[in-house]
Amino acid sequence: MEDKTIRIILADSHETIRQTWKLLLQSDHRFSIVAECDNEAELMETVSKMNVDIILMDTDSHSTNSFDARKILKQYSSIKIIGISVHDQPTQVHHLFRSGVSGLVTKDSPKAEMIKAILTVHGGGKFICEIIAKKMKQQGYKEFFQ
Repeated sequence: MEDKTIRIILADSHETIRQTWKLLLQSDHRFSIVAECDNEAELMETVSKMNVDIILMDTDSHSTNSFDARKILKQYSSIKIIGISVHDQPTQVHHLFRSGVSGLVTKDSPKAEMIKAILTVHGGGKFICEIIAKKMKQQGYKEFFQ
């Protein structure tokens, strides 16, 4: 029987955040948390050694611990990335989706929304969490919803 578990890497510079995501997701039999990474160098090394479906990745860090979706996807185009942001403003959405991110949730997104994002992106779709999608619609970002 083929294993259909979605293999996930958690990438965030804060251990508490990674542990929280892990607690939220590991109880769901559809997901397997295969690694946790706290910087881009560690993430690139880990991805090179593992079969991964999705990376849940902090998109806010602008330090030496930041993650660059373009760099990852340039070498591993089959991996899907879901950005996780502390911000709920739509201004960064264009940039993130142009960089190759397939989904975006906030660090305040509930567990059900995170699961929906993973399943949607794993199935080949795009996902924007409800709070950002609502603000995007209010601000006229119609091209994302056609």
